[in-house]
Amino acid sequence: MAGHNKWSKIKRDKGVNDAKRGAVFTRIGNQIAIAARSGTDPDMNPALAMAIEKARQANMPKENIQRSIDRVADKAAAALEEITYEGYGPGGVGIIIETATDNRNRTLPEVKTALVKNGGRIADAGSVMFQFTRKGVIRVTQMGEDALMTILDAGAEDAVEDVDGTIVYTDPKDLMKVRALLLEAGLTVEDAELQYVPNNPVAIDDQETADKVMRVLDVLDDLDDVVNVHTNADITV
Repeated sequence: MAGHNKWSKIKRDKGVNDAKRGAVFTRIGNQIAIAARSGTDPDMNPALAMAIEKARQANMPKENIQRSIDRVADKAAAALEEITYEGYGPGGVGIIIETATDNRNRTLPEVKTALVKNGGRIADAGSVMFQFTRKGVIRVTQMGEDALMTILDAGAEDAVEDVDGTIVYTDPKDLMKVRALLLEAGLTVEDAELQYVPNNPVAIDDQETADKVMRVLDVLDDLDDVVNVHTNADITV
């Protein structure tokens, strides 16, 4: 999962910079508005709780968060829908693009253009998705045997040490529960979200192909309607 984690790290770094420009606030605001349709109380709505936590991690002001929740009664917010697209990138890597949009006739062409102009193509529904599994993914800063035992005791399915911490994998429905238990145990949680995790990563060991893959992922991630981009690329260069 090295490539997957490399892209995740780039997204986290971008998130810090995007937050300064306010771009990430729009994305997370849309996610909050969509999640709030199932209930405006985060204690009773795990999806909303997760979106709010993501907003806090991005230093989104409380008033912006509340405004996004209040949009549940807004007709414009009601028009928002979550659409997931699938595609292939350079080197045959699979790409999953999650969007929140009020106009799919705008979003799909933008996604297609971003793929095609950067060596990729849109794929039929289901043709890429089967290569991934939906997981809760939590990143903690601690490493070592003690941290691993704490993580597994909290109900995680698996954990893998990375260069700057440990990546924790959970069943999607257990994400927020495991996160809470890790915090309670004193671990430092950097982020927690649902991701599409590749079942069998595609090794990319050529620098030119790696650069192309990172380029198409970056362009997709910069689209206004895109909220998350996942890939099975395992970049080793």
